[in-house]
Amino acid sequence: MIQKKEMNSSLVARVLVVAMILSAAIFFGACGDGAPGTPGLNETAATVNGKAIKMEEVDRAMKQQAQGQDSKMSDLERAGARLQVLQQLIEQEVMFQKAEKEGAMPTDEEVNAEVNKQKVDSRLSAEEFTREMEAAGLTETALRDTTKRAIAIRKLVEKVTGRIEAPKDKEITDLYNGNPDLFVKKRGVRLAAIVVDPSNTGEGDVTTNDAEANVKINEIRGRLTQPGSDFASLAREFSEDPSKLQGGDLGYIGEEEMKQAFGAQVATSFMSPQFAIGQVTNPIPVQGKAYFFKLQDRVEKEEALTLESPGVRQQVTDLLVNNRKQLLAASFQALAMNEAKIENLLAKRVVDNPNELSGARPAGAMAPANSNANSNMSSNSNGVSANGNANASNTNATNANARPANSTSNTNARSSNANR
Repeated sequence: MIQKKEMNSSLVARVLVVAMILSAAIFFGACGDGAPGTPGLNETAATVNGKAIKMEEVDRAMKQQAQGQDSKMSDLERAGARLQVLQQLIEQEVMFQKAEKEGAMPTDEEVNAEVNKQKVDSRLSAEEFTREMEAAGLTETALRDTTKRAIAIRKLVEKVTGRIEAPKDKEITDLYNGNPDLFVKKRGVRLAAIVVDPSNTGEGDVTTNDAEANVKINEIRGRLTQPGSDFASLAREFSEDPSKLQGGDLGYIGEEEMKQAFGAQVATSFMSPQFAIGQVTNPIPVQGKAYFFKLQDRVEKEEALTLESPGVRQQVTDLLVNNRKQLLAASFQALAMNEAKIENLLAKRVVDNPNELSGARPAGAMAPANSNANSNMSSNSNGVSANGNANASNTNATNANARPANSTSNTNARSSNANR
């Protein structure tokens, strides 16, 4: 199992995912009509080839990225955050306009399918989803528009990066030889799980308290003991975890990672030869949830993988291709930005009034003077900025011997390893 230090998620995937975040029903409404000297919500923050970006859009995006911490920002921190977010929105608008020119616009059917997918993935009922949108001041039309823009940018990136050719054998060999520590089969296990969550997360959970959870746990326990029971099918039916879509499969988990996620005792049990492959546990409490685990495989000894190990050559190929796609997309965006006529009116206001930071506050709001809130609202510079556009910062990863940027694992959706 390769210790994958890939680029952040593939560029094409992140373009859609991150842009969809901006369309989710967690947008906050901005406040007030504006105090004297403070920009109003309908005031233009910037223009891109004559298309206006309003202050309201900047405030909404900033609040979403700040995750509730915007009220703790000082005026200076708020100024920096708003300028960064505005830059992201400018980049998004540039790429969307480019998509229109390149004929990369989605059909109504594609937009409908993506909006419906967002609703399903939210795990909210139709009524709950509507209430979330209304509470956020987001309409169905606005959601469809943002979704359309995200898909258009994704299609544009796919069109641009579709010219990337497969790497040559020497390039594959060079990357492999230059990063031997990445291609190691670590001690660990492959697990599947059925998860029961007694908390009411507001995501359409079936169980919302301990009593309901106990009933469900007993039902699962009984079904598991029946002859011919199938763990994957029961996971799809009962589990309250995203892994249910993969039949409960959590993927391969290294021993140290397993200790951090589930505790040393659980890790020790699964690594013990006395715990048979295929065996299913009784419910184990982990962070307030109950887990039925199934041990699917175990690797007891660390070993180096070769290019001929199952999946390794393809993994190296994918790393090279994805890195090149990221560089090409970032370069394409840089050229698009150079060609666009951009007026950043918010930045001009700051320059014209260096001692007056009222433009840094949301309309009609006053921020505390002392705050340690981090003003860096931008996304990881190695991946895609929060507007769904390629970020041109990291080009070093395209070197054949460059180490791909580290990718954070998720307990519920483990990275796929080459020798799974």
